[in-house]
Amino acid sequence: MTADDVPFVACCPDCTERTTATDPNEVVAFYRRHHAVTGHDVSWERTPPLAADVPADPDVDAVVAALGDPDVALGAVSAAASEWGWTVGETLDAVHDRRLTGALWEPRDDHVALV
Repeated sequence: MTADDVPFVACCPDCTERTTATDPNEVVAFYRRHHAVTGHDVSWERTPPLAADVPADPDVDAVVAALGDPDVALGAVSAAASEWGWTVGETLDAVHDRRLTGALWEPRDDHVALV
């Protein structure tokens, strides 16, 4: 598999550090490491076409519902939210806020589901 074949590509717009991944949660892990060291956020450069329609208005709960799995990979939610122009950090913050209100829960590490 070449770098052009990898479905997920993300980049730090501040320092141009880049990652490629076959699993969207690998990009979330990259973001966490990169943010912890540099304080920078990460933007998606490429994601594969989604199997679900992302609502036009930013709504994390609607994305989780649209992706349809009983639990959705956090990276998949972030990749979908990139259609609104959101970075990985912005998506994780939004998911965190929704978890605090009880709208989402984390049935296993780095996966979310509607309550």
